[in-house]
Amino acid sequence: MFIIEKNEGEKIPYEVNGTKVCFDDDLSVDLAKRQKDYDTQIDICYDADGDLTTSAKSGIRYVAQIDIPAAVYASEDSGEEATQTKQPLDMDSVTLTLWAID
Repeated sequence: MFIIEKNEGEKIPYEVNGTKVCFDDDLSVDLAKRQKDYDTQIDICYDADGDLTTSAKSGIRYVAQIDIPAAVYASEDSGEEATQTKQPLDMDSVTLTLWAID
């Protein structure tokens, strides 16, 4: 996972376990489940109550942003017909951008 720190200051604690990212032991996001056939972006924000949310609409302050690349498919030819198989998410191709929380 590629990490970008947007500004100076303390960032939200996070933990990566496989394809899941957990922020501040509160909000977990399974990136493999969120991966689409096009690039996907997930905003992690604090809402007015100070709770973490994945909606920039209800958020009042950015905490993090996750950029997930489009799914990759491999062609398999069994002789009669070719099939497309979705490959597992490569976490090295994911970008996590962090903003200061202090």
